[in-house]
Amino acid sequence: MIHHVLGLFTHPDQEWQEIRGEEESISHMYLTHVLLLAAIPAVSAYIGTTQVGWTIGNGAPVMLTEGSAMAMTILSYLAMLAGVAVMGAFIHWMARTYDASPTMTQCVVFAAYTATPLFIGGLAALYPNLWLAMAVGTAAICYTVYLLYVGIPTFMNIPKDEGFLFSSSVLAVGLVVLVAMIALSVVLWGSGIGPIYRY
Repeated sequence: MIHHVLGLFTHPDQEWQEIRGEEESISHMYLTHVLLLAAIPAVSAYIGTTQVGWTIGNGAPVMLTEGSAMAMTILSYLAMLAGVAVMGAFIHWMARTYDASPTMTQCVVFAAYTATPLFIGGLAALYPNLWLAMAVGTAAICYTVYLLYVGIPTFMNIPKDEGFLFSSSVLAVGLVVLVAMIALSVVLWGSGIGPIYRY
């Protein structure tokens, strides 16, 4: 797992070819990659919001209660695990349009490795700061999009022009899934499952 993560940052073209050639089950992928990496932003956010807090102006740090932070950590962790599966399913469904025939397992593997920069970027949550979160988040999103556009043609074994359209479709669905998760968060907060602040 780790050598693929490093490879995606150092030589993504070659790494996608290596990943494509491997036979990996969804359960193995989740156990060795997704469960571990999705824990990075969740655990970082828990530590950052309960131990460090964030400041607004010159005021004292604002922190969450441990119970509230734990509930939000678990929900966000589950949402990330589900997000990888949903994106994998969409990629598998969309592949037929482009005459590619990957297995469902390969599509989930692709979605998981593509999300790697987002998972690692979650380390920024250890120190809750708006500008730090924006800078790291922007960099993580940009590199994730880069991996997507580089990886689709290689991984699906399709021409680059078709790969561009395929990648754009996947990116659009990813944005819809993100907006849906944000909307669900707002609904949960409105129903009483939201942050509880410690003063």
